[in-house]
Formats: sequence, C-alpha cells, structure tokens
Amino acid sequence: MTVASDKPTMNSERILVAGGAGFIGSHLCESLLADGYEVVCLDNFGSGRRENVAHLVENERFSLVEGDVTNVDDLPPVDGIYHLASRASPPDFEAYPLEVALANTEGTRRLLDHAVACDARTVYVSTSEVYGEPEVHPQHEEYNGNVSIRGPRACYDESKRFGETLTVAYGAEHGVDVRTARIFNTYGPRMRLDDGRVVPNFLRQALTGEPLTIHGDGEQTRSFCYVTDTVAGLRALMETDGLAGEVVNVGNTNEITILELAETVLDVVDGDSELVRRPRPEDDPSRRRPDTSKALALLGWEPTVSLAEGLSRTAETFRDQLDRDDLEVAAGEVRSSD
Repeated sequence: MTVASDKPTMNSERILVAGGAGFIGSHLCESLLADGYEVVCLDNFGSGRRENVAHLVENERFSLVEGDVTNVDDLPPVDGIYHLASRASPPDFEAYPLEVALANTEGTRRLLDHAVACDARTVYVSTSEVYGEPEVHPQHEEYNGNVSIRGPRACYDESKRFGETLTVAYGAEHGVDVRTARIFNTYGPRMRLDDGRVVPNFLRQALTGEPLTIHGDGEQTRSFCYVTDTVAGLRALMETDGLAGEVVNVGNTNEITILELAETVLDVVDGDSELVRRPRPEDDPSRRRPDTSKALALLGWEPTVSLAEGLSRTAETFRDQLDRDDLEVAAGEVRSSD
C-alpha cells in the first residue's frame, strides 16, 4: 500500500475521496483541487483506473493511497470524507458480488471509524438503486424502495441500503456528521468503454457502427445526469452547513425512454446503427426519475448540462479512446510481424 505523504496545501482542509480514481471520483478530485483543497485519493484500482488521475499526480496537493477500503489502515487525518469506493457497473455485480457488498458495508464502517477519529464531515454516496423497482414515481427521499434482496443486483442494492443504515447508527452513537447522496444515472468522460451501462454501451456501439442493443421494448425510462453536475451536487451536500443526517437525491429530472436515448445518441454522433432487441435483465427497473426538490431547497442545486451537450462531450472522449485503442492494436501487429 502506498501511504499518502504530508504536502503543503493552499486550503486548510484535507479531503479524502475513497474511490477517487473511479469515473465520478476522479472528477471530484479534480474539482476539489481546482478550488485549493488538499486531496487524498484512496483506490484499489479494481474498477478505478490510474489514467483517470494521471494528470493529477504532479499536483503537490494531491496524494494517492493505493489500498482497499475494506482493510486500509494508516490513513492520514482529514477534514472531510467522500465515500464512492464501490464497483457500480451491472456486469461487476455478477463477477465481483462479495467485493461490491463488502465495499459498501465493511468499507463504510471503516471510513466512518476514520470520520469519528478525525471528526470529519462525511458524504456517503448511495444510489437510486436503493429504490429498486419503484412503486412511487418520481422517487423521493422518504420512499423506502422495493428491492429484491436475493436478486442479481442485491449485492449492490442491499449493501448500499445497509451502508445508509450504518451512517444513521454512527450519527446516533458517535455524533459524526454524515450526509447521504442518492445519485441517479450519471455519465460522462472517463466511463469505461466496457462499463456495461446504457450510455457507454450506446456510444461505443454507435461510434463503431455496431447495432445498438435495446433490452426489452425500450420503453423503460431513465434520467441521466452529466458528471460535472453530479460532482457539484455532492460538493454542495458536503459544503452546506447544518445537514448532518440528511439524505438527498442527486440526479436529473429529464426522464426519457431507452429508445429515445438511442435516437439521441445516434443524432449526436451522426450514426446510422440499427437497433437490435435483447431480453430485459432480471430486476431491471421499469421507471427511474428523482424528485430533486429537496436538493434545490437545501442546496440550491440543480443540473445545468443538457443531455445532448453531455453526450456530445462524452462521445468526443470515447472517439479519442477508440482511436488510441486502434493505434495500439496496429502497433502490436507491427511488432508481432517484426
């Protein structure tokens, strides 16, 4: 394990971002550094990638701790903690169910212990998946959800729910200031091409001319929030005083069907891919849209990036990644022929 070193800081606060080399976590680290914070990034590089934070490592206010949230020790004292340390891609729920479950339970306990020791304000990053197959629409924070506790997504859904329970228990017993963000579908640059979620799937398929895979009839709905908007919501939740114990939805209220998303992606990339149908995955929610009135009232936060603009920005980075991959394949073929 690489232990973070003491470094000079422009801001008096040191922030720990668990899962900081992940898709959302790396954007959060970047945002905090831009505002003068000292940032400690903790990641085991299971789903996070070194390239996501490669541009940050030379910053004197950035430290990288390579370790697993479930067993890391010797973390430095911090003033704030963001807990994003969990795989979140559906294919990972089947491939790494124990890792997912433990990151959100044992990992949460360890970070909360550190929060108690440091008296550090904490944001636990939960998920809209705690609502399961919702019987209430849109989903508000008082709704307790309709989750399958033994289904293929349970390692994620239920561990996130128990993680929320731990935050309440630590608040009651230790007085630690923990806030919970339930984030809805987030997309943007630094998502993995093989992430398995619908936005990277559609963009990769459209950019390579493959058919776009529609599961079921495509009438299931989602609401997609661009990553910088999600980061702004997380930071607002952390930086607003007087919200200990609060839980807030962070997401976009623009609800569209998967078919509409496919059409939007094809328009953005000027593609002509066909659509192919596949069966719906088990426990795949039919409708998903947040009620974000609480976020607006408490935080003054609402998304600002449109879906078309966000998809355009994301598509550009995907094009670059696909071009790099093609160059690497070509270079490998040349080397193998020498």
